[in-house]
This record gives sequence, structure tokens and C-alpha cells, in this order.
Amino acid sequence: MPEYRDLTRVVVAIDPAVSAGPNSDETGIVVCGLGVDACGYVLDDLSCRLSPEAWATRVVNAYYEYQADRVLAEVNNGGDLVQAVLRTVDPRVPYKAIHAARGKYLRAEPVSSLYAQGRVFHIRRFPELEEQMCTFVPGSFDRSPDRLDALVYALTELMVVPGKRKLHAY
Repeated sequence: MPEYRDLTRVVVAIDPAVSAGPNSDETGIVVCGLGVDACGYVLDDLSCRLSPEAWATRVVNAYYEYQADRVLAEVNNGGDLVQAVLRTVDPRVPYKAIHAARGKYLRAEPVSSLYAQGRVFHIRRFPELEEQMCTFVPGSFDRSPDRLDALVYALTELMVVPGKRKLHAY
């Protein structure tokens, strides 16, 4: 695996759950970086079933620990609440809202291509994330693939040209 420490950008991506009970979906939290080698690096999977304040604290801590450039969050279910919760923990963290307009399969397709090209590396094993990656079948899932969604948001931000379904060529 190439050296991942020479990163040009790092993002923390969130796919927030709307509740935090034992049977709730997880809040997907994945940290990814873009290397000087134009490869993507999955640095951490911090997904959890916690209260909004607790997962927001986890996100802000990851932002500082990984010296991230911004936090991304899918806001289809939470709207402005996601940003408001993050701002209660730390109002200085750069934030970008993501509106998921296309289906999960279409959103994941360019990221899947990056993996097929050998342009994405995991710095260690992430069993739960990798399980979701390997078992996701469009249109037939019992639970939301929150970890996978957060991964897709992060790598799309870092490696897919905005507004187009093309990959950055470095």
C-alpha cells in the first residue's frame, strides 16, 4: 500500500441517524483523505449508535485528530438540525451539507469504480464497514448501510468531479 501520510485533503463524513435507540440505524462516520498520489485513503470508521450530542462530539474530535479540512453531512433526514448539533459542540468546524438526490447505487457507482481501479486503500481493517461494502444489494437491505453511505460521501467529495460523474485525473 502506498504511503498515506502525505494527504492533500481530509474530510469527516456523516450519515446521521434520526434516533439513538438500540434498534436504531447507526450514525455513519467515516474519515477519508486524498493522497498526493491521487489515491483515496480510508483513515477511520467511527460509526456509532449514540445521541446527537455524542456523535457530534465524536465527529468534532475526529476533525481535530485527523486535521481534517471539513465535515460533510447528509441532511435529507436531519436538515438544519445536523449543522445545529455540530455547532453546539464547536461552531468553528467547517461544514458542508450534502443532499442525497440520487439512489444509493447511483451515488456509490463512481466510488466503486475508484476501488476497481486500485485507487482507494484502507489503512487497516474496518470489519463492519467492509461487511456493508460487500453485502450491499441495491433495493434489498434490512438496515441502512450508514457506514457505506458516509464512505461514499467522503470519497465523492475528495475524488469525484462535482456536478459530473467523472473522476479527478491527477
